[in-house]
Amino acid sequence: MNALRFSKMHGAGNDFVVLDLRDGSAPPGATRCRALADRHTGVGCDQILTIEPPRTADAVAAYGIWNSDGSPSRQCGNGARCVAAWLRRDGAAPSPRFLLDSPAGTHAVDDLGGGRFRVALGVPVFHPAGVPLAGFDTAQDRYVLDVDGAAVEFGAVSMGNPHAVLEVDDVDIAPVRTLGPRLQRQRAFPDSANIGFAQVIDAGRVRLRVYERGAGETRACGSGASAAAAVLMRRGRVDRAVDVALPGGTLRIEWPRDDAELTMAGPAAFVFEGEWIG
Repeated sequence: MNALRFSKMHGAGNDFVVLDLRDGSAPPGATRCRALADRHTGVGCDQILTIEPPRTADAVAAYGIWNSDGSPSRQCGNGARCVAAWLRRDGAAPSPRFLLDSPAGTHAVDDLGGGRFRVALGVPVFHPAGVPLAGFDTAQDRYVLDVDGAAVEFGAVSMGNPHAVLEVDDVDIAPVRTLGPRLQRQRAFPDSANIGFAQVIDAGRVRLRVYERGAGETRACGSGASAAAAVLMRRGRVDRAVDVALPGGTLRIEWPRDDAELTMAGPAAFVFEGEWIG
């Protein structure tokens, strides 16, 4: 079989296999994605990122996102930073400020130096149809669903992909791995959702764990951190600039006002380069 060259990277512990497909090569199919992502017999990762030719005139490149189960995703904040770092190292993005195309749109990126990047993820979408969240006609601060006989309260928002955000007293004991997949399977989430469990420490700091669709619990989720911050900011629970601490690291989320773009800043790191035959 043909060898597949890759870069292994991570953003705050959320790890990726990055493939350069700018020559027009097709993305790996679901079976190959699952094989690549397997942590015992493959390379091992939460998601696979494919770097592709740009889709808009001013972008330096586009990227695709494939979960460890082989399903596609529309957004990945930590992945966007890793793609940005990869393109800077490659020389394809000579300026510290540039544009990237994702499945969810076009994003401005800033190289902050020291391995840190800031990405503009767009304006959060709270209307249920845009999440999507079925069974509700208007945006609400808090939604309630019956999940196996228990009332579960959450906020919902799209960051280019769907998120539910639950406030908890202590993320260390939150039922992330049990309630997360059960909530994902609810008919109210026709495209499933990323389920975030957020603990407000103070107005400037939040702790978060995320059960991602197609990947399970990950050490960090950039769009999940952005979603949690946006929900909590709208409630007045935290400031409009907040640090979100995940198991793998801390991200800085800023959203100056409701009609502005939300930005996420954090690290992107190279782990190793390799060649995979499978």
